[in-house]
Amino acid sequence: MNNDSNIDFKDLWKKQSVSQPDMSDLLARLSKFKKTALRCLWLTNITLLATSVLIIFIWIFFQPQFISTKIGIVLTILAMVVYVFVYNKLLSDYKNIDSTQTNQEYLQKLISIKKKQQFLQTKMMSLYFIGLTLGVCLYLYEYASRLSLTGASLMYGITLFWMLFNWFYLRPKQVKKQQDKINGLIEKFEEVSDQLDK
Repeated sequence: MNNDSNIDFKDLWKKQSVSQPDMSDLLARLSKFKKTALRCLWLTNITLLATSVLIIFIWIFFQPQFISTKIGIVLTILAMVVYVFVYNKLLSDYKNIDSTQTNQEYLQKLISIKKKQQFLQTKMMSLYFIGLTLGVCLYLYEYASRLSLTGASLMYGITLFWMLFNWFYLRPKQVKKQQDKINGLIEKFEEVSDQLDK
C-alpha cells in the first residue's frame, strides 16, 4: 500500500508515448481543401458570369419598358459583380498554399482565409442578397403589373419564398460546412504547432 503512494503520476504522464500527428494525412487534407475551394470559386465565377450574360440578353431581347425593370437588372448584376469581386480576393490565398511552407505559415494562411470567409459569409452575403432581392423584385414589377392580383401575388410569393429558403436554410448549411472544414484544419495545425513547441 505504501509503495502506491510514492508513484509520481506527472512523471508517468510525461513518459507515455504521444502519438505524433500524421503530417502526410494533414497535408493531403489541406490539398483537398485547397482544390475544393478553388473549384468552388471558379464555379461561382462561371455561374454568376453566365447569369449576368443571360440577364443582359433578356434585357436586349425583350426590351423592357418600365424604368423599374432596368433598375432591377442593373441592381441584380451589380450585386453579383460586387460579390464575385470580393470573393475573388480569396484566390491568391488559396493559390499561395503550397507544400514548402512551415506549419506556422499554414496556420497563419488558414486563419487569414477564415477571416476573409467570415467577412464574405456575413457582410458581403447580406449585401448580395439585399441587392439581389431588390433587383429581382423591381425586375418582376413590369411583368407582375400585367397579371391579375392573384397571379402577381403568386409570382412574388414563389420568388420571395425561394430567396428566403436560400437565405435561412441553404446558406447557413453551406456556411457551417465551410467553417467546419477550415476550423478542423486550423485545429490540426495548432495541435502540430503545440507538439513541436514542447
